[in-house]
Order: sequence, then C-alpha cells, then structure tokens
Amino acid sequence: MKRNGPQGEGWLRAASLAAFLLLWQLAAWLFASQTLPTPATVFARIAAETASLALPTHLAITLARVVVAFGLAMALGAAIGIAMGRWRRLDALLDGWLVLGLNIPALVTIILCYVWFGLNDAAAIVAVALNKIPTVVVTVREGARAVDARLMQVAHAYRLPRLRTFARVYLPQLVPYLMAAARSGLSLIWKIVLVVELLGRSNGVGFQLNMFFQLFDITGILAYTLVFAAVVLVVEAAVLRPLERRLTRWRS
Repeated sequence: MKRNGPQGEGWLRAASLAAFLLLWQLAAWLFASQTLPTPATVFARIAAETASLALPTHLAITLARVVVAFGLAMALGAAIGIAMGRWRRLDALLDGWLVLGLNIPALVTIILCYVWFGLNDAAAIVAVALNKIPTVVVTVREGARAVDARLMQVAHAYRLPRLRTFARVYLPQLVPYLMAAARSGLSLIWKIVLVVELLGRSNGVGFQLNMFFQLFDITGILAYTLVFAAVVLVVEAAVLRPLERRLTRWRS
C-alpha cells in the first residue's frame, strides 16, 4: 500500500538520511584516512562534547543569534516587500537599493559592521540581518504583486475593516511567499552566523569550528556541523512545515 501525506514523506526523508550515513561509512572505510572519520567516531565526539557541556553552550549561543537575526530580517524584509509590492513609486525608488543589497558579499557586510559597531553581538546580528533582508524583500514583493485584486474588491464591497481585510484576505495570500522566505532565510542565516562568529566572536559554533580548523581537528568540525545541521532540520520538520500546512489549509 502506497504511503501518502506527511507520514510517507517522513519515511522517505529518514531513508535518505540513512543512505547518507551508509555512504559516509563506506567512504571512510574506502579511503581509511584521518581526514574522513567514520560516523561512529563523530557521534562519540558529539557525546563527549555534550557531556562536557561545551557543545550545548556554544550551540545555544549560536541559535540565539540565529533567532534574533532571523526575526529581525523577516519582520523588516516582509514590511518593505509588502510596501514595494503595493506602491509602484516606492518600488521604483528602492529597487536600486535592493539590487545593491542583493549583490554585496556577506563578508563585506560583516567586516563593515564589525568596523563600525565593534566586535559585539549587536554588530553580528545586524550584519546577518542585513544580508538576509534583501532576499526576503524580493520574495514578499512578488507575493504582494500576486495578491488577487478581486478578493480585495469583495472585502471592500462588504465594507470589512482594513485590519480585518489585511488579516483575513490579504495576509493569507502572502503565506506561501512568507514561508518560502522563511525557509530560504533559515538556511542562509545560520551559515552567515557561523561566518560572523568565526571572524569576530569568542563563542558560538563558528568560533569552535575556527578553533578545530587551527588544530586540524576534522572530527570536531564534523561533530559540531552535524549537530547544528540536525537542529535546523528539526526546526524545518517540526515547525516550518506544520505551520505552512496549517496556514495554507484554507486553499484546499
């Protein structure tokens, strides 16, 4: 019997991860090199780092930066994107800025924020948010442009209050675009946060990866990377997907 829906998709994702671990194990056996430790060796290192509380501490610090930067980027990016999609003159005015923001390398933004604001968490979070806001703006702007004008006219005909029209008619049409921006934002922001920590912070997963790199500790690098990637996968599976299904239920 064929599996359908989220449960069937969960089994496919689990099988895919199992295949990845199997290929990793085979590659480690084949090359037999210290530069590619086996999964068992990496998992043992994860257990040791967790027992010493080093991994949970640095992971919590990094996740806190990710959450704050993600929330800031989504809030500002969504507001600007809606405004640019709604008003053509504002779109024309800010389009050049948007293109500039999309093409400035993340490394440049990080360095400038550290130079301007100092080596602190505020500069780190601002640098991460600035790198993500333009991509949120682009995605949400397209959603604002795609809003069904007929539905808005119906709401106007029934004389719905503006706040209710926005919450019940306008915003639900933006949900797919907001979720797309959130998904891409999550995958981008945690990578930028690691670079920010590597360049100018004294804690966090990025800082630890830099330390392991200097010691040529491949096992430590893989251990921290796997745990952080696993947390992001859990957030995607346990938060973003269920939230998207719930918010888009009205379409079916």
